[in-house]
Amino acid sequence: MKLDLKVEGSYVYDAVSLGEIMLRLDPGEGRIRTARSFRAWEGGGEYNVVRGLRKCFGLKTAVITAFADNEIGRLMEDFICQGGVDTSLIKWMKTDGIGRICRNGINFTERGFGIRGAVGCSDRANTAISKATAKDFDFDYIFGTLGVRWLHTGGIYAALSEEASETVIEAIKTAKKYGTIVSYDLNYRPSMWSAIGGKEKAQQVNREIAKYVDVMIGNEEDFTACLGFEVEGNDANLKELNLDGYKKMLNEAVKTYPNWKVVATTLRTVKTATVNDWKAMCYADGEIYMSKSYDGLEIMDRVGGGDSFASGLVYGLMTTQDPEIAVNYGAAHGALAMTTPGDTSMVSKKEVEAIMGGAGARVQR
Repeated sequence: MKLDLKVEGSYVYDAVSLGEIMLRLDPGEGRIRTARSFRAWEGGGEYNVVRGLRKCFGLKTAVITAFADNEIGRLMEDFICQGGVDTSLIKWMKTDGIGRICRNGINFTERGFGIRGAVGCSDRANTAISKATAKDFDFDYIFGTLGVRWLHTGGIYAALSEEASETVIEAIKTAKKYGTIVSYDLNYRPSMWSAIGGKEKAQQVNREIAKYVDVMIGNEEDFTACLGFEVEGNDANLKELNLDGYKKMLNEAVKTYPNWKVVATTLRTVKTATVNDWKAMCYADGEIYMSKSYDGLEIMDRVGGGDSFASGLVYGLMTTQDPEIAVNYGAAHGALAMTTPGDTSMVSKKEVEAIMGGAGARVQR
């Protein structure tokens, strides 16, 4: 496996993301339905990855997104600035006083505890980024003039609207034209695709996107729903993925998409909302590499764990080009990110590498 990464000095950004960023309102230990106060955060499947790359791993990152130009949009910008991510590529869109023209997305999220699972309730129709088109962003300037080493985007953004699907395709085509590595998280959400054509539309869009992806992220259900690949011998009632069937499916998938250099996924067994078994796997050059297993992982907030896995994986691939090291960066970062509240990582690279090396939870003084 070899990723043809841009050389030092030929790019402004190590990584950029393309996707929606929402205002997350969190009732803490309580319930959305009974809350009297909420803590505000920012979060979004694609954004969380580049924020982790900036705050944990120290890379220079930016976001390609759009906000309605109002006070909520400016609050979101301030959150992103606090995360150290460049906001200069954001498209600011005019709106009226009540959000008829466009608006900013809101996501209410409660963490769950024990036998009570986590709950998300999003309010994201007609958002600025779902209405934005490829013409709202100068992709030739971003990927050609400025230069970007890595683009990350995903199926959550692609499912927002017809315009979003078209924008993803235009962005990744342009990125590849200028030699940018592309990672894509399939992240299939049937409720989101239902408004624009359901599974048939998801497969149409994702099959086109897959032609330009270098690093594909998704579990077996994502590959079936988004791309039509089936894992032989896999039963939904089984707790463990059939790895032989999964490997066979991937061998077939890379024949269809020979541009894929790496495929990766997290493997989670949910015991309760607050205790999961957690590990990850990475496929490259016909081989499967498993991460260290974090059994009985105690979770404070599971939202964003997969995104933090992706950012660790990307960092490992960018810096080592070793899939086994990369999947362990991803699994450790994702595990640690779920020990703190909010969508985004509060972890340091030193902590990630200590966990990779077997460090325990003893107090550090």
